[in-house]
Amino acid sequence: MKLYPESAATQLEFNKIKQLLSEHATTVYAKEKAIALRLHTRKEFIDIDLQQSYEYKLLLLQSQYFPIDFTNNISREIKLLSIPGATLSGEEILSIKKLTANIENIFRWFDAERRLAYTTLAKVISNTYYEKVIIELIDDVLDETGTVKDNASEDLSRIRMNLFRKRNELRRMFDKVIAKLSKAGYSADIDESFSNGRRVVAVHAEHKRQVKGILHGESDSRRTAFIEPEETIGLNNEVFSLENEERKEVQRILKQLTVSLSIYASLIKIYFNIIGEFDFIRAKAKLAVEMNAAKPNVVDAAKVQLINAYHPLLFLYNKSSNKKTIPLNILLDDKARILIISGPNAGGKTVAMKTIGLNQLMLQSGLLVPVHPDSQMGIFKQLFIHIGDTQSIEFELSTYSSHLMHMKHFIEVANGKTLFFIDELGSGSDPNLGGAFAEVILEELNKKHAMGIVTTHYLNLKVMANHTPGIINGAMGFDEKELQPLYQLLVGKPGSSYTFSIAQRIGLPQHLINRARKLVDDDHFKLDKLLNNTEQNLQQLDKEKKYLTQLVKENERLKKEMEIIVTKEKHKQQVELLKQQNKIAEERIVYLKDMERKLKQIVLDWKKAENKNDVVKNLHHLLFKKKEQIVVNKLAKKVDNKFKEINTNITIGSLVKLKKNYQVGEVKEIRGKRAIVQVGLLPMNIDIADLVTVEKMQEKK
Repeated sequence: MKLYPESAATQLEFNKIKQLLSEHATTVYAKEKAIALRLHTRKEFIDIDLQQSYEYKLLLLQSQYFPIDFTNNISREIKLLSIPGATLSGEEILSIKKLTANIENIFRWFDAERRLAYTTLAKVISNTYYEKVIIELIDDVLDETGTVKDNASEDLSRIRMNLFRKRNELRRMFDKVIAKLSKAGYSADIDESFSNGRRVVAVHAEHKRQVKGILHGESDSRRTAFIEPEETIGLNNEVFSLENEERKEVQRILKQLTVSLSIYASLIKIYFNIIGEFDFIRAKAKLAVEMNAAKPNVVDAAKVQLINAYHPLLFLYNKSSNKKTIPLNILLDDKARILIISGPNAGGKTVAMKTIGLNQLMLQSGLLVPVHPDSQMGIFKQLFIHIGDTQSIEFELSTYSSHLMHMKHFIEVANGKTLFFIDELGSGSDPNLGGAFAEVILEELNKKHAMGIVTTHYLNLKVMANHTPGIINGAMGFDEKELQPLYQLLVGKPGSSYTFSIAQRIGLPQHLINRARKLVDDDHFKLDKLLNNTEQNLQQLDKEKKYLTQLVKENERLKKEMEIIVTKEKHKQQVELLKQQNKIAEERIVYLKDMERKLKQIVLDWKKAENKNDVVKNLHHLLFKKKEQIVVNKLAKKVDNKFKEINTNITIGSLVKLKKNYQVGEVKEIRGKRAIVQVGLLPMNIDIADLVTVEKMQEKK
């Protein structure tokens, strides 16, 4: 991405973002990469960087361990590996072993399941492999402290064995000499010491001539002399010679090991870069967690659709101060390419502009941005910015002249892939003339299909935005009652500068404010007042809209709760129905078992009985009478609860009950020994002997 001017990134405070990112890194590789953060213009690079940061962010939020434990800078050791004849020390080779062991842990971490879950993180190691021979070569020579092992070579094993024996022999001989000198009273307070790597005894200076040997020196006070006893000179020489042989052999072994490892120098460098790359991704993820950043939808077009976007640095500052940060919502596309933001000073116009610019730089450098995940952000190849006073003493340019030079560059170079930001367009000159030039500049940028944000107080630009396709108005909210900025961007309408309201807020005398109002053009004042009223009305509508939205959400919540209650009640009824059905089923099972037992008994009786008719009667009674009896008994019980029998003669109009089926009706006609009885709607011809008179019982209270 091309930036204009060179200080554009600094003006948007992108350097502070890079510094924060660097502080989250632990390796030199990641810190350097953070400071030299690149701005991409190809979607595939941006997508990979964003996805890697997003996947590592998930690991952090889920408190999953990822094996990045190696943080040492061994770039020097890796360079030495590639230089013929170079020799690495044991500690340096041990660092290479730790690096390789860390790479092994990373390869083990990326099992088949994790490679599918974290595909872009796995790409970091997709073009390399783990070589176990590196650790095997080092383990054959060095121990855990980086010291060459005794069995690294036969010569070293022999030398160290002889050295061990000679040192023990020297120690025994030295103990005898010290005991003899102590008995003679020659030894000083300290019995022995070392001088130039040789073991010496400390004797009083006045007795140094009585002790045979080589004088190595005296103490600063001249009271103590250090002498190598005559008896140990030969052994000291042998020990010194063996130690020299040991050093040479160790150096030869380390050189040979360095040569063996140099074959893998390029692979080890790749390992070192992999650790640094994962550390860099971790730093990006930590920064994202800190600023509550997300991964928006990236489109390969010139578009800015930010939902609940925050200025990253302002969000972090307010977070540390326990303050609320007001989010920003904006949409710039082919239909609305340029947004003109108006409103009072210190109302947040410049912050809103920087929020969009800084988030765009972060996105195109592969950083997650503090916006809602549903936001859509395009890719731009140029970013121009003009903020603040750009007066140039060196080129003897005034503020307005410098301003026009920048605008000249904007107009000449801008295209459909340009994102620009202009603070106070046209300022620094006569309002009428400056406003005219501002209109011309905006028209040209609009024709070039450039996309950007402009802040202004000029009334003519607000009017221009209302009738020019591609240019829209926007305003920073202001509470005129409390005389406080709201820091909210309202897109679609121009804003007032609230000049008189702010003057009143800071306590300017009212008579001066009134005089200033009289000096202002009446139409201009009326328009500014209209903008004030419109903005306040929109703020009121916005509050009511939020209240209605809250009520709708509450209604939805109550609806869901009611549905849950109804569902529970239905479930309860179904359970109760199943219980009743189970109860009936249990009664039927008992009845059937009893019936089975009785039928078996009838079969036995049939086999034994001589008179089969009795058995048949019992069977008939069991199978048919029982059912009739159940039905009749139920009907009889029902009728007996409502009517009682009376012993009177049956006459026309009498209420009678049928003895066989317990139905009740009224006698309509008597024909000899039979009567016509009205049962419900049906008249029935029944024998009088089968009837009995009844009367209706009074209902119990």
